[in-house]
Order: sequence, then structure tokens, then C-alpha cells
Amino acid sequence: MSKPRISVVVCTYNRVKFIEACLEHLNNQSLPKDQYEVILVNNNCTDGTGDVVNTFIEKHPKLNIRHVLETNQGLSFARNRGISEANSDIVFYIDDDGEATYDLLEKIAIYFEENPDVVGAGGKVIPKYETERPKWLTYHLRMMVTEIDYGDQSFKCFGKRYPPGCNMTYRKTILEKVGGFNEALKWRVDDKYIFHEVSKVSDEIYYVPDWRVDHNIDAHRVTDENFDKLSRLLGQEERIRIKSVNPSAYPIKVLEYGLKYFATYVMALKHIVGGRAIVGRYLIRFRKLALKGLLGH
Repeated sequence: MSKPRISVVVCTYNRVKFIEACLEHLNNQSLPKDQYEVILVNNNCTDGTGDVVNTFIEKHPKLNIRHVLETNQGLSFARNRGISEANSDIVFYIDDDGEATYDLLEKIAIYFEENPDVVGAGGKVIPKYETERPKWLTYHLRMMVTEIDYGDQSFKCFGKRYPPGCNMTYRKTILEKVGGFNEALKWRVDDKYIFHEVSKVSDEIYYVPDWRVDHNIDAHRVTDENFDKLSRLLGQEERIRIKSVNPSAYPIKVLEYGLKYFATYVMALKHIVGGRAIVGRYLIRFRKLALKGLLGH
């Protein structure tokens, strides 16, 4: 078999509810099956995800898919395993609860072939809610459901606008050059880390608006329990990221989080006055818990 034009990496941990739909969308791509491969990285699933994947592989013999086990627990371990397994220089990451549009792989392959200087890119991530859209959701809390939509114009990524983990593509050569993902990061901000590391080598990283992934959000994802957990995790993982890259910048990051926490009260007041008190409450809740996570609590 000839070298695939694109390697798709799906890192999965206990997502039996959505993994089959994810794979079905990858199977039903406009790109011919001999031009891409799917690497399913099983990160010690215990909920039957592995059995679902094996059954899917048996039912789809024409799909070039491999099911590999990564025993080191953590998303970055799984992402790095995907790099080592990839046979293409174009590595596309999609979450195990994501659904790629039918022509996404074809668009990615063409884009990188037509733009040889580009080292990375990402597109939209649009939530699909199992229940209703949470009333507390606002732009500043979009990370809770990974809602990414920066409009319909392409631009060079910068600041907080970088390829999201559910829809990000990098050249394998650049990922290897920067040493891959930070394996101290187990759950979050791995996409932020890799963006900043790659940017040190090349800033040719773009937002491509017509690359779309629909992201399944189950009922538990928007509960208060999970909201609090994710808020703390974001702070904790940011603490790890900063200390691993530039320890001297940690006090500055703490100051930044502290200022944002107090500034959130002003923002919250505006929402309360505007009749959206729930948004104000959740903004304060998020900032408080993220700050605690950053401080190591």
C-alpha cells in the first residue's frame, strides 16, 4: 500500500457512547480510503470501547484502521503514540466524541499539499448537545464545551486562537522537531502547549473556517459537577504547562489569573444588569476554581 496522504489519530478513553459514530464519519469520507489511515489509540479504556472498536474494524475491512493500546495514562501520551504510529507527514487529531464532516479529510490533504510552508492548522468545532444548550454558556466559557467558531475568514493563529485538540492538524516533522506533546499534561491544554512550541519554530499555523467537526456534548458534560471539575483542571494543567516551559513566568500567570478573577465581577455585573444573572454566576465560579487549580489546590 502506498503512503497515505493523511493520518487520522483518534485518542480514546472510555467513550463507548460516541466512538462508533466518530469512526463511521471517518469511514464515510469523500477522500478515497486508500489515501488515508485511521489510528485509534486506546488509552486503557475500561468501558467496552475497545470491543466496539474491534467490532467496527471487522465490519469495515476496506478502511485502513489500526487499534493500538497506549498503557501510559494521559492524553499527551496517547497523542504522542499517534505521532509515532503515523505513516503520513500530515497528522490530523479528532476527539473520540467528534464527528468529521464528509469532506474534511480531503480538504485537509489538499490544503497542506497546496501550502507546503504551512506546519499546522485547525478549524471549527460545533457542539451537538444531548440536552439543551446550557444557559450559562458565553464566549468566555466556550472551553467548557470546546465551542470554536472564529468566523468565516481564514487567518494566522495567534494568542488564544489556536487549533483546538478536537480539530487540529500538524505536520509530523514539526511535531517531532519540538519533541511532541508534554506528557505531564494528562487531560487539558495539550493543544495550547503544542501550538506555542510549534510557534517557536514556525508561525505558519492557520485557522481554516471550512474545516468542521461536530462535537458531541452529553448531559453529564454540562452538569455543575463536571463544570467545577473542568474549571479546576484547566487551572491545574495550565500550572503544569507554565512550570514546564518557563517556571519564572508562573508568578506572572498567577497575577494574571488573579486580575481576571476580580475583573470577572465587573463582567458578571453587566450580565446581571442585562438579565443574564446565571452567566455572571458561572463566570465567577469558573474564575475562582481555575485560580485555585493554578495555585495547586
